[in-house]
Amino acid sequence: MSNTHELAQLNIASMKASLDSPVMADFVANLAPINALADNAPGFVWRLQDEEGDATTIRPFGPDVLVNLSVWRDVSSLIEFVYRSAHVEMLQRRKEWFERLSGVHQVLWWVPKGHRPDVREAAERLARLREAGPTPEAFTFRQTFLAPDQSVPLVPFELERESQAS
Repeated sequence: MSNTHELAQLNIASMKASLDSPVMADFVANLAPINALADNAPGFVWRLQDEEGDATTIRPFGPDVLVNLSVWRDVSSLIEFVYRSAHVEMLQRRKEWFERLSGVHQVLWWVPKGHRPDVREAAERLARLREAGPTPEAFTFRQTFLAPDQSVPLVPFELERESQAS
């Protein structure tokens, strides 16, 4: 866990219909419970939201594209929420509500503790990931990077060679 950085994440989704349509009814019905689940999840720090507590009216990527922008303590906290909580049920049903997007639709990056990214910064990180692939500045769950203040402990060469000999 980093002492100086937190993990930001953005994901976007293109709706099959407007939020007030029957197609999107179950998704809309689950927004508040899933947002509350996130808000109370271990490692959750912050999420983009309007005065009513959701982000469905914030549409910088187009009128049919929803945005989820949040900050977490670390990658493992976000993975726990996304894939090991009731949120996974929503992921499993996403084809009911959202079009399949070609290309990258999610990005992770490290931000200094206390920094809250805006949608412009998030869009820039997504564009960077699309252009250059995973880097320490913009990455995915499949290829993560340590926070800037973390490092992988290195075993001195002599110690490594000795342990292989025994």
